Amino acid sequence: MNYQAKSIRTFIGAKNYTTSKAFYQALGFEEVVLSPKMSLFKVNENLSFYLQDYYVRKWCDNAMVFLEVDDLDKCWKAITQLDLPNQYKNVKLSTIQELDWGREFFLHDPSGILWHFGVFN
Repeated sequence: MNYQAKSIRTFIGAKNYTTSKAFYQALGFEEVVLSPKMSLFKVNENLSFYLQDYYVRKWCDNAMVFLEVDDLDKCWKAITQLDLPNQYKNVKLSTIQELDWGREFFLHDPSGILWHFGVFN
């Protein structure tokens, strides 16, 4: 590359845009509304993704996002305390998995997007 990359952002869909926006706000992302059908959700200036008011089941059921965190135990505890599976239909939260490359847990959003939260060894 003859240039320096500054960020990378994925686009994800939402079965119910209003519900998904509320879910990501509850998770701690800051919403920046870009249009009536798309928002940018960010953790900081370089960690963000686009949420669209657009849904294709096969796409959402196969979409995955990996978020590397500095302290997985602290992250898991904070997300567990939000009680998201009892507040949002179809949301699932796993326990922490110990793997040969590191540790991770999974969170399915209301539309079926699979989030991996993890740390590398």
